Amino acid sequence: MEYRKLPHGSEQISVLGFGTSSIGMAGEKEMEATITMALENGINYFDLASADGAPFSAFGRVLAGQREKAYFQIHFGANYQGGKYSWTTDLDTIKRSIDWQLNALKTDYIDFGFLHCIDEESDLHHALKGGILDYILKLKEDGVVRHIGLSSHTPSIVETVLDTGILDMLMFSINPAYDYQKKGEFAIGDVEQRQNLYRRCEAKGVGISVMKAFSGGQLLNARTSPFGRALTEYQCIQYALDKPGVLTVLPGVRNRKDLQRILGFVEAGSEEKDYSVLGTFAPQEAAGVCVYCNHCQPCPAGLDVGLINKYYDLALAGDELAKDHYAHLDTKAGDCIGCGHCDSRCPFHVGQVDRMQTIQAYFGE
Repeated sequence: MEYRKLPHGSEQISVLGFGTSSIGMAGEKEMEATITMALENGINYFDLASADGAPFSAFGRVLAGQREKAYFQIHFGANYQGGKYSWTTDLDTIKRSIDWQLNALKTDYIDFGFLHCIDEESDLHHALKGGILDYILKLKEDGVVRHIGLSSHTPSIVETVLDTGILDMLMFSINPAYDYQKKGEFAIGDVEQRQNLYRRCEAKGVGISVMKAFSGGQLLNARTSPFGRALTEYQCIQYALDKPGVLTVLPGVRNRKDLQRILGFVEAGSEEKDYSVLGTFAPQEAAGVCVYCNHCQPCPAGLDVGLINKYYDLALAGDELAKDHYAHLDTKAGDCIGCGHCDSRCPFHVGQVDRMQTIQAYFGE
């Protein structure tokens, strides 16, 4: 398992996380066996926005005496007191639900306390001014909440919350359908707006946990894919992991069979993860935009073209660390020999030879 460090903390987070939206249907024994299997295979990040309350007690039983092995993403606004999930912005209801969740989990702290599913300006106003954020901040002051997060599908909402400087983690929907579609329930924001958001998160040290990596399963079936062509789970996971700021991807897991298949990503070869086929059906406005897929590799001059592009884009977004990371690369844009190998292989039609000259000038090599 690969791990990525939380920028605002010391936590090392597994790149494969565990979404619990559907596991409640598996039954107690299967839930416990699946959670145990995840832990044994190095998964340590669990999102607890579930369809019902059943997984909470299962996690409590499995993690009894070993709570430190898991990071919980708990949502302030997800209510389970009636057994099933309901969304709320009522502060008193949220307080009762959080108490219920902590009791079921048999824990006295929350690793990541999230403002839950804030997609509208009115909901954001209520969360920031109606006492929900103050409640989370008080719990953080008391040591109950370790980090503050936000789950949203709306880039403009996320940008507003990023301005406050409170976030350590963002839960956001990232997949090719949402990034490149112009219509769809959660396909909010154009290509440039969404890509800029990912870069801003990394520049500000806000980690991203990815939901809906498969677009609710639509991308895995040619009949339902907006591109008319199916992608694989591994392609979708790698696509998300290559985005700036992303620490972990949270596939929904129903049972051990699902988990075993997802875990195969760890040992899968680069060809199984290669999503460069996107370049053949992504919209015109995505052309010329480097998505850091490194389909251009190997570079005859030894350049990591995707990484050079990522550091440049992040530096433009104001990330001072990106400039330092670039400075320590063994081979830089100025080492480009202009052979055109990358240009001929780029599925998104990026003119990398010209871009290397631009990057070289920017960093003053």
